Amino acid sequence: MSGNMLIYVLGGGGVGKSALTLRLVTDNFAEHYDPTIEDSYRKQIKVDGIPATVDIVDTAGQEEFNAMRDSWIRNGKGFLLVYSITNRGSFEELETIMDEMTRARDDDNIPIVLAGNKCDLGETEREVTAEEGKALAEQWSVPFFETSAKTKINDHEVFYEIVREIRKFEEEKLKEKEEEMPKKKPFKCNIL
Repeated sequence: MSGNMLIYVLGGGGVGKSALTLRLVTDNFAEHYDPTIEDSYRKQIKVDGIPATVDIVDTAGQEEFNAMRDSWIRNGKGFLLVYSITNRGSFEELETIMDEMTRARDDDNIPIVLAGNKCDLGETEREVTAEEGKALAEQWSVPFFETSAKTKINDHEVFYEIVREIRKFEEEKLKEKEEEMPKKKPFKCNIL
């Protein structure tokens, strides 16, 4: 298995990508919104008792940075796709991102976790139900969490789950390679 796990956090502007990332890395919550272009963080974590070094790239959500997304998609080992439960547009935008991912990677099997962020804001502000998030995750065959960086709901667990997904993906690829390798014939010694 590889050393560092390069994880990209993708989603629309203002959905809380930076807040989730900073909560994991520094355990702080930033109250104000400061648009990101691209910030990188490295953190040692332990997932299921196994250490992992994660390199997390917090990406821009604004439309003017969509051209950079193709590069992020090709380079990442795993992805956290984030939408805000209070913004239906951010949820719908993930369909476009997923289409770009499968096209750029030429593969449907990509380590992804889906996160509906800002679940602390309550039902009055909610535009996307938990059931809709679960249904999309089932459609894509990916894990789903509702999260809140502010109140620490599943804020670490989404990143741990990406690590699990990356490990599972790498194990499957290794198994495929081993099955493709020609079987070695047993060595026989002929005595004359």
